[in-house]
Amino acid sequence: MRDGKTEATWRAIVLAMAGCMLTGVAAAQGFPTKPVRYIVPFPAGASPDIVGRLMAERLTRIWGQQVLVENRSGAGGTVGAAFAAKSPPDGHTLFQCNVASSAIAESLYAKPGYDHQRDFAPLSRIGTTPNAIIVHPSMPARTMKEFIAYAGAHPGKVSYGSSAAGTSPQLAMELLKLRAKIDVVHVPYKGAPQGVQAVMAGEVTMGFFNTPTVISQIKGNLVKPLGVTSLKRSPLLPDVPTLDEQGIKGYEVNTWFGFVAPAGTPPAVIAKLHAEFTRIFASQEAKDKLGPQGFDLAPPMAPAAFGTLIVDDLAKWVPIVKAAGATAN
Repeated sequence: MRDGKTEATWRAIVLAMAGCMLTGVAAAQGFPTKPVRYIVPFPAGASPDIVGRLMAERLTRIWGQQVLVENRSGAGGTVGAAFAAKSPPDGHTLFQCNVASSAIAESLYAKPGYDHQRDFAPLSRIGTTPNAIIVHPSMPARTMKEFIAYAGAHPGKVSYGSSAAGTSPQLAMELLKLRAKIDVVHVPYKGAPQGVQAVMAGEVTMGFFNTPTVISQIKGNLVKPLGVTSLKRSPLLPDVPTLDEQGIKGYEVNTWFGFVAPAGTPPAVIAKLHAEFTRIFASQEAKDKLGPQGFDLAPPMAPAAFGTLIVDDLAKWVPIVKAAGATAN
């Protein structure tokens, strides 16, 4: 039986909890109250930036508050992630993450500057895209089998470019090197546009890049595609076979894109953000703009499911990074 003092204590706790809930709901209803910083951890023109520009423009229209894209690139997405992790947890800083910054970085960098599970609240994954393997048109290899034979005959003399160290294209190539037993030298660039230009100029033998980044160059015959890293062919590149089709059975590396906020962001604000993202990426406008560029807009994930995906991907990449001996420090 509770005495009067205990009853008063319980009443105070219940009222405090109710007050917090009402404060959170009120905060979500009035959110956002000022311009929102939208952090993209890769350069302008890269495939993550394409998603970010659409998202920022659409949210600005919905909220009537400016949503400003900030390209804080470097170190495989970790520069932008570390900045976002230290931002106030009020929903006014959003971070567009991907498999590199959320999962690969923590197995590749000794000190990435953040702990994704500790420092971020997951919002949603919204889509995926495969990587494409490209070479200069003068490259004699026309298939992955021929390229693997060429690389095997020239150990240590074949190079590949990527958008940066620690990105999914780099790890996709490192996985291919393990599976095909070839020695190919990594040349990281500041971003995908610079890496693609390097392949076109013949500075590197081949390149691994997110498909949206190289669609126009492939269709313009400025580079030659050897394969894509999904298990199914890309509808935008129906004539380009997968690596699985070309004998590297079960090979699959897709880049996913998603959104997180600094840990501690009020649950009501998280719920509002998730609802907005779901509405935007279910729209025909998003499908019409991103679909033709190679993005597969899969159904958005609930925050908890997205958090599980990040944990699972981290577990997947740790042994690959160790086996490859890859490092970005």
